[in-house]
Amino acid sequence: MSNRAVIATQAAPQAIGPYSQGIKVGNTVWISGQIPLDPSSMTIVDGDIAAEAEQVFRNLTAVAEASGGTLNNAVKINISLTDLGDFDAVNTVMASYFEEPYPARACVQVAALPKGARIEVEAILAL
Repeated sequence: MSNRAVIATQAAPQAIGPYSQGIKVGNTVWISGQIPLDPSSMTIVDGDIAAEAEQVFRNLTAVAEASGGTLNNAVKINISLTDLGDFDAVNTVMASYFEEPYPARACVQVAALPKGARIEVEAILAL
């Protein structure tokens, strides 16, 4: 694919496996799932689920900006939680990062996430 561009930024955690922070093809950007890693220390942030969600959305914002967009260019968000009891707290944080109309979204409970994170979020942007 000659029009495939890798999106990379030091403002978000570096990949912890064989993947890119984001890939842009044409006007579409696929942002890899972000967990609440502090990009400078590469460790999970301290605090409750709201603190973890804040870091995840900061990481997503950084990759979105590196692609030439913002989170308001998101057309689809996928959220994975280890406890759906955190749904309301995550919704509150998410609402502070987006303007209406909100993107389409899925939210599922999973058994586990990398590094013991309680949340992982991925995004698709249309620039």
